Amino acid sequence: MDQLFTDYLPITIFVAVALAIALILMAVPFVIAVRNPDPEKVSAYECGFNAFDDARMKFDIRYYLVAILFIIFDLEVAFLFPWAVAFNDIGIFGFWSMIIFLAVLTVGFVYEWRKGALEWD
Repeated sequence: MDQLFTDYLPITIFVAVALAIALILMAVPFVIAVRNPDPEKVSAYECGFNAFDDARMKFDIRYYLVAILFIIFDLEVAFLFPWAVAFNDIGIFGFWSMIIFLAVLTVGFVYEWRKGALEWD
């Protein structure tokens, strides 16, 4: 019985910590909520525009470029970690496959750079 308890102790600790964090995160908004609301504090703010404007209004291209930039770096990180862990096992084919993948992402990054997504006014 002691061996079973020892085997499941890390899982029990993990579940206890997860529950504690969940309860804390659910209780914190009640403690730090807005006490004296004014219209500017509680107004909705999304994508640089008021939330209740016309849905057909044109968006600035920078929002799309930032989204593309996020996807580029998110994909890069998501694929580089498993590649780095299995680097010794994948051989030369895996190495050059990742180099081609990074080259494609670099093309996307250069596109972002030329469109001015990295320039903040």
